[in-house]
Amino acid sequence: MRCVILDDYQGAALALADWSGLEGVEVSAVREHLDDEDALVAAVGAAEILVVMRERTPLPASVLARLPRLRLVVTSGMRNASIDVAAAGERGVVVCGTASRPTPPVELTWALLLGLARHVVPEATALRAGGPWQSTLGRDLAGSTLTLVGLGKIGTRVAAVARAFGMDVVAWSPHLTAERADAAGVRLAPSLVAALAEGDFVSLHLVLSDSTRGLLGPDELAAMRDTAYLVNTSRAGLVDTAALVAALEAGRIAGAGLDVYDVEPLPASDRLRSLPTVLGTPHLGYVTEGNYRTYFTEAVEDIAAWLAGEPVRLLT
Repeated sequence: MRCVILDDYQGAALALADWSGLEGVEVSAVREHLDDEDALVAAVGAAEILVVMRERTPLPASVLARLPRLRLVVTSGMRNASIDVAAAGERGVVVCGTASRPTPPVELTWALLLGLARHVVPEATALRAGGPWQSTLGRDLAGSTLTLVGLGKIGTRVAAVARAFGMDVVAWSPHLTAERADAAGVRLAPSLVAALAEGDFVSLHLVLSDSTRGLLGPDELAAMRDTAYLVNTSRAGLVDTAALVAALEAGRIAGAGLDVYDVEPLPASDRLRSLPTVLGTPHLGYVTEGNYRTYFTEAVEDIAAWLAGEPVRLLT
């Protein structure tokens, strides 16, 4: 029996879990991203088991139909919108997942926010190149306002860090209640526009759905201060990317810290790569050693359970 691990960019999958206990299973990993369906099908071949990393490689019905021997798909995390779970079920393919720690994206949110506030990248680049010594003025976090769009597991942890910095925190989400906001020590904004208008920094922490897709469009971005920074470590689809680029180019907001994009890997010619007011990272929010150990260790557990006919962590 064959197991293929896709999108192992760092070559870490085989080292961060013990795959040797899967007797009779030949495990291999593919490091390069395969965005061509024919190349993907060729790489997977006759494998019965597929391990995928988040939403890096979609598995639509058209791909699943070309993998007749596939019987099990394991994804990192318990949510993966890029897998057609219904189509998999129709073909008798079990789709299951793993735990995912909420702290890594919280930490990256603050890396981006601090990087923007203190102009870390341009100053560090100038230092390395022998450029001017101190050319920017940093923004103070203490006393400023952080707007959180979404106050779930990740947003609540971001709020706790903000309070430690001495920031005022205001939050909004479609179903956020005053009781939940109070419990997190933040103020509840009456509307999304009101929340955006208050923020010196705005950070997004919502699940992408039909109701939240494009939540921040031209009007919402126009509600932000021209001195405000937007940070998105959640999902690119929450923001109208064309409207964001236009706002950044026109200086209608001060900058953006982005870890998620409409197309990943981000094309080399994409404008977001060259805008001077964008601090971009290549979807690193969940990419930590601890998270990877969890993903691949539990992937091995899922495969072992499936082989033994025991229950697995099913996606729905």
